[in-house]
Amino acid sequence: MSRKYKFRNPEGLYFVSFAVVNWIDVFTRRIYKDILLDGLQYCIDNKGLKVHAYVLMTNHAHLIISKTDPGKALPFLLGDLKKFTALKLIHVIKDNAEESRKEWLIRGFRKAGSANPNNKEFQFWQQDNHPIELTSSAMTEQKVVYIHQNPVEAGIVFRAEDYLYSSAADYVGEKGLLKIDMLW
Repeated sequence: MSRKYKFRNPEGLYFVSFAVVNWIDVFTRRIYKDILLDGLQYCIDNKGLKVHAYVLMTNHAHLIISKTDPGKALPFLLGDLKKFTALKLIHVIKDNAEESRKEWLIRGFRKAGSANPNNKEFQFWQQDNHPIELTSSAMTEQKVVYIHQNPVEAGIVFRAEDYLYSSAADYVGEKGLLKIDMLW
C-alpha cells in the first residue's frame, strides 16, 4: 500500500478526491448529486467537517477539507460520508422508476462489491481518497482553481461560477448550494 496518500497531520488542510467504482457516471442526475450534497452538509452540521472548496462531477468529487472537532479524524469523517451516501444512493437508484440505467448501475455496484471482501453486497465508491495535505497558500490556491475549473475543462460550463455543484460561485461573492468555510 502506498504511503504517499495519507492523512498525516490531524489538523491539516487536505485536498481529497474520491470516485465511483469503475468511474461509473452516476451523478448525471440532479437527484443523485443532491444526495451527496446532503451528506456533505450533514457532516458539516453534525460531524465537524469543514468544506473549503468542492466540485461534484459525473463520477467523482474533489474537496478541500479540514475538521473542527479534534476527536474526529478526517479518514473516519470521509468514511462515514462515503458509507452513508453509498447506501442512500444505491437505495434511491433501485427505487427510481425513471432510471433507465438501473439494472446496469446495480449490476456494476454488485460486481465491484463481490470482488471486495470488505463489502457485504455492493460497492459504490472506490476505497481511496487520495488525500494531499495543502502546506502552502500557493498549493492551496492551485487546488481551489483546479477544483473550480473541472466543469469548465469538461465542457459543462463556460465559467466556473455557473456550475451549480461547485463552490466556485461562493468564491466570486455569490451563494452556492453548500455551506462552505471560505479560505479567503
